[in-house]
Amino acid sequence: MSGSNAKDIPVELYDTTLRDGAQAPGISYSVEDRLRILHKLDDLGLPYIEGGWPGANPRDSEFFQIASKETLRNATLTAFGMTRKAGEKASESAVLRDMLDAGTEVVCLVGKSWDLHVTEALRTDLEEGVAMVEDSIRFLMSQDRRVFFDAEHFFDGYRENPEYAMRVIRAAEEAGAERIVLCDTNGGTLPSEIGLVVSEVGAQLESKLGIHAHNDTGCAVANSLAAFESGAFQVQGVINGYGERTGNANMVTIASNLSLKLGVECLPPGAIERLTEVSYFVAETANLIPEPRQPYVGRYAFTHKAGLHTSGVARISKAYEHIPPETVGNTRNVAVSELGGGSTLQMKAEGFGLELPKDAIPTIVSHVKEREAEGYAFETADASLELLMRRAMGWEQDFFEIESFRVTVDQWEGADTIAEATVRVQAAGRRHIETAQGEGPVGALDTAFRKALGSIYPELDHIELTDFRVRVLDTKIGTGAVVRVLIDTSNGEREWSTIGVSENIIEASWEALTDSILFGLLHPRSAQA
Repeated sequence: MSGSNAKDIPVELYDTTLRDGAQAPGISYSVEDRLRILHKLDDLGLPYIEGGWPGANPRDSEFFQIASKETLRNATLTAFGMTRKAGEKASESAVLRDMLDAGTEVVCLVGKSWDLHVTEALRTDLEEGVAMVEDSIRFLMSQDRRVFFDAEHFFDGYRENPEYAMRVIRAAEEAGAERIVLCDTNGGTLPSEIGLVVSEVGAQLESKLGIHAHNDTGCAVANSLAAFESGAFQVQGVINGYGERTGNANMVTIASNLSLKLGVECLPPGAIERLTEVSYFVAETANLIPEPRQPYVGRYAFTHKAGLHTSGVARISKAYEHIPPETVGNTRNVAVSELGGGSTLQMKAEGFGLELPKDAIPTIVSHVKEREAEGYAFETADASLELLMRRAMGWEQDFFEIESFRVTVDQWEGADTIAEATVRVQAAGRRHIETAQGEGPVGALDTAFRKALGSIYPELDHIELTDFRVRVLDTKIGTGAVVRVLIDTSNGEREWSTIGVSENIIEASWEALTDSILFGLLHPRSAQA
């Protein structure tokens, strides 16, 4: 069902991942990235997807040239822009013209609703501030566009000068805006005030209200839900909560709460079960590590540690989980550590698809606890734990056999430091020797290892190291201390973590690195990936 034709629905989700999300530090979407995300969100069933600000930069403009001609099954693509400038005719506004040139049926116009911004930022009078909003909407309507109006800084404006804030949104309504979106642009409003203001404003307008919340107080999702429960129809958000400063309201969490806690049909059947997949897809496209503690979809969202919780989960999961993890496409996880016992280990093995012989469990538990005493932390390295279990049951991997590795680091005066690694492995019945350089010793080892195996295992093309962390376990010993290395790896379909521990940081890194590659070869991407 297209967003433009949606009727008789309790809530309308409006996604701003491609605009607000792109404003997060460290995110820079290519045009191709934007198109991939657009279609992923359309497949999810979001009714409105804001593509960006046409004219703001060449990539946004190029995106709309392509995207406006794409076929979407569920979503209506929208373009974003601001009102005309003070003293300018709407018909002569370059920004409004760019919005029209984007070729979208719906445009979202942002305008000032806080008198402070009108007088100090725009340096014009309040009458002109209202006229800028009204003129811009009427012009866009005259060009056969549907208009949503984002009332920027509305809650701050309503708090300090409610009469003027209401004048602005009434003008927007009278000019023909279909949605009046109240924006907590500074992100400083709390849920109780959000609910009260939305109720008061809703009683004075005919147009449907929306909410656009930033997360500066950590309340963006709560504010969005409070607004909905107080009468807001449209709820705006960003996948994974990306955005400037501390981010925007997290669309994944909003959709989960609306559907699973409030019983509101906010997405098509089957979509909620895909939220974990979509969250990871957007994170990967943004080249960011997925937040493991993100509600509902994070790696740790359903991870249990310590004997009491893990044994309880084994007996009755709902006693320790607010929803079944598969409801949102996630999985249950039990952290194996010195706090756990045989039942914990058994649950982990079942999750890995392994059947542990009962007589092997005490031995493996003892081995895990011994390794943790040495500095290993399997609660954060499931891949290493699975490999440990397999080896304990007599499994011998036949992907490769490491003969040796060597790393040298050279530096000459006035030149960059160069790391060079040589790796010797047996694979596919013969010896492979490869040498590679890198910016550091681990990077050089990774490159050399991949060169040695790449022609044999094409799956390596999909395996990418996403994070590398080192922790010194006893700082009092100084350079002689044992270090723990954790490596996060992804193949675009799943991610895993491996661990290495040694007094030699290169040795610890090599252990974690080789296990990460081994695990990826053991669990390749699905055929359709």
